[in-house]
Amino acid sequence: MHPAQVERESIINDFQKKIKVKFKSLELLHQVFVHRSYLNENPGFPLNHNERLEFLGDAVLELVVTEYLYATYPNPEGDLTNWRSALVKGQMLASVAQELEIGDLLYLSKGEEKSGGKSRALILANTFEALIGAIYLDLGYKESQKFITHNLLGRLPEILEKGWHVDSKSRLQELSQDQLGITPNYRVLSERGPDHAKEFTVGVFLAEKHIGQGAGNSKQAAEQAAASSALQNWKHV
Repeated sequence: MHPAQVERESIINDFQKKIKVKFKSLELLHQVFVHRSYLNENPGFPLNHNERLEFLGDAVLELVVTEYLYATYPNPEGDLTNWRSALVKGQMLASVAQELEIGDLLYLSKGEEKSGGKSRALILANTFEALIGAIYLDLGYKESQKFITHNLLGRLPEILEKGWHVDSKSRLQELSQDQLGITPNYRVLSERGPDHAKEFTVGVFLAEKHIGQGAGNSKQAAEQAAASSALQNWKHV
């Protein structure tokens, strides 16, 4: 085996220990980390990209979180919906992915690496969902449920304490109108990727002052991420 492959296998083994999941199919685990951009530069690579796994993982994640909230809290549907949204939103998933050092395992094109792909929130969040999809396929629902519970569900108290479950755009608008008498406006700063996997970067402005920025796979998601960023920076506005 090539030395680089030996090193990669060692890193993958360490990663499994870190997440407390032992895969039966290491090929499936390797596929989790393959970004589409890498295949564009390496067409002979033996694995497919991770987008189908991400699609599956997104559904498993939503079911596990929904089931947990329904079984644990007697709150009305509106509360549970907001809490679920806060738990599964891209920024939260990217934060967990960073803690698990998922970025170190990514297969990215040189262009993506230069643009900071290993730390970009959207790629990290999508890879986290792909990992959930792979766990589900390889080891079943119970194992994926255990992984999500261990790595994500325990963050709900912090979300509620800090008000992260409140719609960020609505909260920012209330704050800016009450304190400054200004309504925030949102502008698309850039678009990347093919039509089926577009990524939008949106900036939020008070008058002409740029106060926050976020990315998402729709303009609405990017606006929410930008508003959330602005709220975190609010004391500096």
